[in-house]
Amino acid sequence: MARSFRMLSFRPLVRDPGAPDADDVTQTTPRPARPASRSGRGGRRTRIHRAWFVALVTFVTIIGAAGFASLPGLLIDPLHAEFGWSRGTIGFAASVNLALYGLTAPFAAALMDRFGIRRVVACALTVIATGAGLTVFMTESWQLVLCWGVLVGLGSGSMALAFAATVTNRWFVARRGLVTGILTAAGASGQLIFLPLLSWIVEHHGWRPAALIVAAAALAVVPFVWLLLRDHPADVGLAAYGAQVCAPKPAPVSGAARRAVKALVNAARTGPFWLLAGTFAICGASTNGLVKTHFVPAAHDHGMPVTAAAGLLAVIGVFDVVGTIASGWFTDRFEARRLLAVYYGLRGVSLMFLPMLMAPSVHPPMIFFIVFYGLDWVATVPPTIALCREHYGDDSAIVFGWVLASHQVGAALVAFLGGVARDAFGSYDLVWYASGALCAVAALMALIIRRRPARIPAAV
Repeated sequence: MARSFRMLSFRPLVRDPGAPDADDVTQTTPRPARPASRSGRGGRRTRIHRAWFVALVTFVTIIGAAGFASLPGLLIDPLHAEFGWSRGTIGFAASVNLALYGLTAPFAAALMDRFGIRRVVACALTVIATGAGLTVFMTESWQLVLCWGVLVGLGSGSMALAFAATVTNRWFVARRGLVTGILTAAGASGQLIFLPLLSWIVEHHGWRPAALIVAAAALAVVPFVWLLLRDHPADVGLAAYGAQVCAPKPAPVSGAARRAVKALVNAARTGPFWLLAGTFAICGASTNGLVKTHFVPAAHDHGMPVTAAAGLLAVIGVFDVVGTIASGWFTDRFEARRLLAVYYGLRGVSLMFLPMLMAPSVHPPMIFFIVFYGLDWVATVPPTIALCREHYGDDSAIVFGWVLASHQVGAALVAFLGGVARDAFGSYDLVWYASGALCAVAALMALIIRRRPARIPAAV
């Protein structure tokens, strides 16, 4: 039987102004997409495709939940001083958070197919707010693990990068790499917004008000999500951006857990999955687990004020936005596996030099590291998602959720082991060097990921 293939094209960022915008209509049969129109001398108004508004809502939502990722590194010294908990104990709570963040993602992606994106995301934000808010009442270390580790970990994992991948897959056919880069950069933008504020609050008013601000920010985004986010282009009678036909909205898929596990079993039989999971585990170890969790206390060990160290992390967030969006643009144009090799190689080199740059004050070589490292921070995400999409098709968001789980397991291990190493050796130097070496390994792993052969249409 001859197989037909849909030709993809880049549509203008406009749609017909007279077309209805029925938010609650579900399209059940394919039909031609609404023709795009441009305003001319006749005075016709142009409208931006709804997919870009959905991407904007997603961007703001990720920013609103980014405070939870900014706070752990600021809590290590205050909690150690107030409760006498070891850095290893506090690092363990952070590692539980990071691990659940990753392990929840594939199930959350399947739940979005079952219950819809906005329901899952609204519930996730509420759980984040609950966990962050309850930390102000804790008196024992197990309560830190429960509130910040389990509750915030589950909530944040439900709207992790798999959320961005799901939105991109549903609403975009063209510009997927660019949109992935923009949505990934939202986390860095949130870090830029929250880190300076939270570090100032922690230093002048204690850590409890900072935790409450994180809870309030997550709650504030809930109505925004519920009112403005839509699950699928068919909900508003549109084709995805760049598609030629208006695809029907898929029926809700029951058995979310079973589907997530089945996608893992199928992917685990392929070599690219293990290479992607391995490289992304090293990515998590060298970013969230190491720099985001331990950079502030490591800089403070060398006499740098906490606010100055947190400010440097915020600057990483500035350049992360630039680097991630650029990476998305590159991913639309260059081979993803080669991009990954370059990103990991450069990151490894920068981490090898970091111990020599630590000082009581901010100096030009440290600023150079911050800029260089910031451009590379999560630039790995767009090409990794692209490779998942290339190899795993319709299940790519769920498979990426499992790849993200490996990212967070790597981050969790280093968040814990980094604290243990600091307690044992009195320095983070060994951890920096080990992470740099691991990044070199990740660069080699990326290069041996095989390209999926292009499918050739069968002859009629």
